[in-house]
Amino acid sequence: MVNQTSRRNVLKNILLGASAIIANPASSFASYNEIEKKFKLKGNINHSVCRWTYSYLSLDELCNAVKKIGFSAIDLIGPQEWPILKSHDIYSSMCNGAEISLTKGWNDKQYHSTLIKNYSEHIELVAAAGYKNLICFTGSRNGMDDETGFKNCMEGLKQILPLAEKKGVTIIMELLNSKINHKDYMCDRSKWGVELCKRISSENFKLLYDIYHMQIDEGDVIRTIKDNQQYFGHYHTGGIPGRHEINETQELYYPAVMRAIKETGFKDYVAQEFVPTREDKIASLIEAINICDV
Repeated sequence: MVNQTSRRNVLKNILLGASAIIANPASSFASYNEIEKKFKLKGNINHSVCRWTYSYLSLDELCNAVKKIGFSAIDLIGPQEWPILKSHDIYSSMCNGAEISLTKGWNDKQYHSTLIKNYSEHIELVAAAGYKNLICFTGSRNGMDDETGFKNCMEGLKQILPLAEKKGVTIIMELLNSKINHKDYMCDRSKWGVELCKRISSENFKLLYDIYHMQIDEGDVIRTIKDNQQYFGHYHTGGIPGRHEINETQELYYPAVMRAIKETGFKDYVAQEFVPTREDKIASLIEAINICDV
């Protein structure tokens, strides 16, 4: 118990110190080096953070923060902001901008012409920029049965996948919960998404396994990751309930989840997608990266 308390205090001091340095770039170089030594990332997990969760910062400020923490990727950035990422040597780990919305997606044929145009253009842009992952969504059910959803998604996606395969771009469909946040969303279970992957049968179509969303709609997170690893091309985090910090305030033990991901041999990105509640929001990000750096 004494050792446990001691470790908590050490971590708390590291987090406070690193956060203060990020907030105050004028801090001494020697002080930052000391924090960096204590907070050296292991290199087993490729870390990222979702742009929208830190929207109170400019993109330049967020780039500076993540570099100081020690990683170099940001999720959910579109082509108009890629020049800012490149100026900071930050990678766009999940590109967006081709989608219509979360509710209007590939399961509805009335949107196919727009989506095919958007995704064909963005695949070219993603490849030209040296990036790889481009997000997509099924859209809402609106009374649609599973089989019709499968067929419609396949019909549309198969018209862009030859280009994605040629350009080395992976189209990644996000799994979202339909219980709390995205009522009526079709791809709301890993089983549904995996079946779509099997039917499409392309290495350039995979799933974004959002741990927060799937804990809400199905649970059994670690087993699901291990059993379906070949279909998961990206991961998002989030505390349950509330989608806040992923620390001891929520129900999942993220170090075990991250170890499961690591053990599958996954080499792409795990992006933090929680909404921080602390006054010092960068401290929350530092803590989350530390928790997930197994």
